[in-house]
Parts: sequence; structure tokens; C-alpha cells
Amino acid sequence: MSDDGIALPRATSRGLRFREIRPEDQDFLRILYSSTRADEMAQVPWGAEQRAHFLAMQFEAQHAHYMRHFSKADFWLIERDADPVGRLYLDEWDDELRLIDIALMPEHRGQGLGRLVLSDVMEAAAHRGKPVRAHVEKTNPAQRLYARLGYRVIEDKQVYDLLEWHPDWGVHAIEPHPEVWELENRPSN
Repeated sequence: MSDDGIALPRATSRGLRFREIRPEDQDFLRILYSSTRADEMAQVPWGAEQRAHFLAMQFEAQHAHYMRHFSKADFWLIERDADPVGRLYLDEWDDELRLIDIALMPEHRGQGLGRLVLSDVMEAAAHRGKPVRAHVEKTNPAQRLYARLGYRVIEDKQVYDLLEWHPDWGVHAIEPHPEVWELENRPSN
């Protein structure tokens, strides 16, 4: 990433904290990864042990790929109340912010936290005059969130769509900054 980093004010205003992943986070990250594949694995006629082994191998392969191919990226663990709740992997390239991965544990999905994180990333990209791009599985329920935020499919990658959000397309979908929201939603006297 760039030296000036990415600020995440909306997400931090809701109690999320971001820190670099550490070796001791691997068990949590494996569980998180497995949770993102739960629906897919429910369709496979394997026993629990086979599924766990398969998912562990897939996690290790994905993690090694990310570390090898995105060596300058930020690999953040997302915490809430000092408990791990997700991950955000982000890389800044010359011409884009690449959202490598974002995932939240199931009990933290559907609460608007992903929207806040994505809004912060989008605002950072807008300040840099760069688009945000991400590969998202076509069957990922988060596709709806990306669409609401104004992301567009720019390339069909078979299982994945390459999505892009560009600041020139408008920033209307970005979640209001916490201080703006507070001012706009202050009770009138």
C-alpha cells in the first residue's frame, strides 16, 4: 500500500478496528474462510471431516497466493470489541485500489458493516482519483451490495465478475461520513 494508508472513519465509528494479520490469526482466518464457503459445501456429499480437510487446503492455497502475488498489500484483521469478526485485504496499484478480499463472520453480516468499510475504501479511492476493483463470485450474496453501491461488471471471469466502482460515476452511494450523519440526524429543537 501507499505510505499514507487508507482511513476507515465510518467503520471505526461503529466500533471496528483494523490491524495487520499475524501468524496467530490463522485459525480464525481459516474459520472465516470456511464460513464464506458454507453454502457451497452444503451441496457436496462429503462428510464433515472431508469438508474440513478440503476447506483447510483451499484456505492455505488462497492465503499463499495472496501473500505471493500481493506482497505490498494491507492484510487487515477486522476486530470489534477486541474480537475478530472479519478481514479486509486491500492493495493500491498505480491505477486502482484493488479490493483483494473482504469477509465478515456470518453473525456480523447484514448489519451494514460491509457497506461502511466499502464506503471508506471508495472515499479513499475518490480522493486518489482511482477506481476500486474486485473479483466477486457470481453467486456471492454481496453482489447485491456492490450493485447498490454503484459497482459495475467490467469483465466476466467465468466464476467471478471483475467489478469496478469509479469516482467519476458519482459518490452518491457512499455511506455518509459519521460526522455528517450525526449532523443530518440530530434531533431538531
